[in-house]
Amino acid sequence: MTTPDTTALRKQIDDLYRSESRRVYASLVRLLNDFDLADEAMHEAFASALENWPGTGIPENPRAWLISTGRFKAIDAIRRQSRWKNLQPAFAARMDDLAAENAIRASAEIEDDRLRLIFTCCHPAIDPDIQVPLTLREVCGLTTEEIARAFLTTKTTMAQRIVRGKAKIREEEIPYEVPSLADLPSRLDAVLAAIYLVFNEGYSASQGKSLLRVDLTAEAIRLGRLLQDLLPDPEVQGLLALMLLHESRREARVSSDGEIILLDQQDRSRWDQKRISEGRELVEQALRSKRFGVYTLQAAISAIHAQSASVAETDWNQIVLLYTFLLQIDPSPVVELNRAAAVAMRDGPEAGLRLIEDILQSGQLENYHLAHSARGELLRRLGKNPEALLAYQRAFELARQEPERRFLEKKIRELQDPK
Repeated sequence: MTTPDTTALRKQIDDLYRSESRRVYASLVRLLNDFDLADEAMHEAFASALENWPGTGIPENPRAWLISTGRFKAIDAIRRQSRWKNLQPAFAARMDDLAAENAIRASAEIEDDRLRLIFTCCHPAIDPDIQVPLTLREVCGLTTEEIARAFLTTKTTMAQRIVRGKAKIREEEIPYEVPSLADLPSRLDAVLAAIYLVFNEGYSASQGKSLLRVDLTAEAIRLGRLLQDLLPDPEVQGLLALMLLHESRREARVSSDGEIILLDQQDRSRWDQKRISEGRELVEQALRSKRFGVYTLQAAISAIHAQSASVAETDWNQIVLLYTFLLQIDPSPVVELNRAAAVAMRDGPEAGLRLIEDILQSGQLENYHLAHSARGELLRRLGKNPEALLAYQRAFELARQEPERRFLEKKIRELQDPK
């Protein structure tokens, strides 16, 4: 054990909370069989660390210490309740059953509590509309507002879905246990969606001072690798490829002072060629299987960008075709928007603008700032500056992420004061 000074120790505990709290929480959910109890126990464990570590030093395995402390804190809390005598036998038996079940399966099937909990949240008894939001909130620690923005809905609506999901688990006594290998494929779609949305929140944060949250993109990729080892399905390969290809551009997407750099202005020499190579190989493997889906198609689009020397030399026709195929198997207004942007690059801004205006008129993306921003850019290219200004102003009103707001402010100033 080490005994750093109090200020340094507090910083180390803060760093541990950011990096380990959700893993500690996931392990406590498995051990305690209760979301709320695990959350309280996790916070009490970190509070205990702040109280005890200045005197004892930091344990060699802080995560194990936090999990053990949290578990004992939870058991002490139950003991203090007046109904402990009635609950104790059932609680103890349940704890033993879960521990035995997980011990048998964990080493052979899922060796990560966080991935285990994602599969648990995606239990088929839970409404599919609730599975992914519940996973993002309880397993990955995203705020309800962040999740609501990812699903293009309101914070209130999303909060209600998450409460319903937790109530379902409690009322039907859905067990927190490792699913057998035979059960994993039936939960795969929801698990992939959860991991990808975690990655997206890290790749382009829905709000806050920074565009990127590297902790989330790294965790999503880590979970993707674990999932690939567990279940080498083509769509798992496709998702991992997609995340690696996107992440390969991370260093080039933001300037040294935190400003957004668009694709056509990025220094492609800063793209991570190792990630690109791995991502492209995974895409090719998934495509050869002929059993791929939406993640592999998106990864194929990203791979075209990754192998192109410039925006002008990009095969936009192939990208439009891939988006068209993607829309056929997974209709989505966001995919429609991305396809419209690709059409604008292939056929000119007027063709893309018609498609974007049709999408906005349908009302599907009326509150999505990127749709208005894309419309503003195409209007600007067509020389329709007054209309472009209104579109950018609407995008600015909707944006919650500070670098994006600064980017839009710059566009607005350029249109208001052209030089």
